[in-house]
Amino acid sequence: MGQRARILTQILGIPGWKVTDAFFEWKTSSPDDAIVRVDLRLNPIPSPWRARLILQLSRRLTARCGKCGRLCRRRHSGTELRRWKDLSWAGFEVWLEYEPVRVDCDHCDATPVERLPFADRYQHETCRLQQHLTVQAASMPTLHVAEMHKLSWGAVRRIEEQAIARWEASRPQKPLRMGGLDEKFLGRRGHHESGERFVTIVSDLETGEPVWIGYGRDEATVKEWLDSLTPEQKKAIELFAMDMHEPFWNAIDNDPQLDHVDITHDAFHVVKRVNAAVDELRRQVFFRAGEKMRAIGCGCRWLCLRAWEKLTRSEKKKLKKLLTFNRQLARAYQVKEELRLLLAQAPDGASLKKGLEHIYRRIRFRRNVPLRKLYESLVYHEEEILALAEHRPPVGRIEALNNNWETLVRRARGYRDHQYLLRKLRFMIANPIRTGSGLQRFLALGDPTHPAAALLAQAA
Repeated sequence: MGQRARILTQILGIPGWKVTDAFFEWKTSSPDDAIVRVDLRLNPIPSPWRARLILQLSRRLTARCGKCGRLCRRRHSGTELRRWKDLSWAGFEVWLEYEPVRVDCDHCDATPVERLPFADRYQHETCRLQQHLTVQAASMPTLHVAEMHKLSWGAVRRIEEQAIARWEASRPQKPLRMGGLDEKFLGRRGHHESGERFVTIVSDLETGEPVWIGYGRDEATVKEWLDSLTPEQKKAIELFAMDMHEPFWNAIDNDPQLDHVDITHDAFHVVKRVNAAVDELRRQVFFRAGEKMRAIGCGCRWLCLRAWEKLTRSEKKKLKKLLTFNRQLARAYQVKEELRLLLAQAPDGASLKKGLEHIYRRIRFRRNVPLRKLYESLVYHEEEILALAEHRPPVGRIEALNNNWETLVRRARGYRDHQYLLRKLRFMIANPIRTGSGLQRFLALGDPTHPAAALLAQAA
């Protein structure tokens, strides 16, 4: 092996493999855009945007079986010459060229293609290129990444899915203990081909990651996911957090294997019911009582719905003056603030129940219809509200999942494959590339010579 081949082998950095030859392929400017080979000894190096470097590889060690990974000393037959796209060098495209062989494996009793350390089966790119490309796609639109690497949009998506699957395989599998149920509106034009305009998302409250996604938001949709779980997985579940959508509650309650599971409603949706009652009462007081009252209450909607401690001094003064026009509205605002603080500060279920009984006495016999409906709703969901104080699950991650969903959809201008969106969403929330060490670990999944590869091997 000459000095040039030795240097290229060291730069390539694949143990057990060497570079036997290297040459440039230059895309000519002729009308047919022919690709010709350029001899570096006779011609100068062409421009990076018109040339690509081809590295011919040769294996120095015994081949391994593509199925079981065992050493195979017997060769069955050869295959066609193949190429894999690798990371660019100094602006030049780099392609690895090698002719894999079929091995005769005694353990598998088959003749699979040998295992390659630099690329997975049925892939056209090296693993390390896939890892680096996925890091770029985490913060850039897919089309931009495709243009940077001179690939198609579909190739970038396939590469990203392969890299995420490699990352998922390296993660420890933890049983679901606390689950979250929520529905997501697909948008006016984002309905599924089956006609569904909503999707149901099951998430893990301990990590905030989505677990499953299904079309629809009825009881049958949740049951479809529950039927895919084993009895051991259902036994490990301790809690479900959801909004007040009754089909979700029915799906959990009708499963006999989930009798031990507690159901709770997050405080966000409970306070949302109270805000709806206050907002309806505000409309009755100001906007349905003549032009004079409408002029007084114009522009005060969020003033009545915002938390008291978040108001400025001038806003508090304006709100106090506004509440003097109607005692029922003032009472409803007091109930809203009392319930909001109660849900946030109640140390246990007994304290929360005592606080709810005090609120019941204030709104039980009121003639006002919004407050009476609020009373009926709180009584109906009292058991699930009390479970909130007993468990205190991180229900805010359910709403955070919706924000991350919107971020991905806005960046990509929409998704048609929601299973692909689910995997990207899980990768975005777990975010293994947030820190320097996490980034190195993720890149090491595609490069066995990476310094962080030894840490991954110890963790496994």
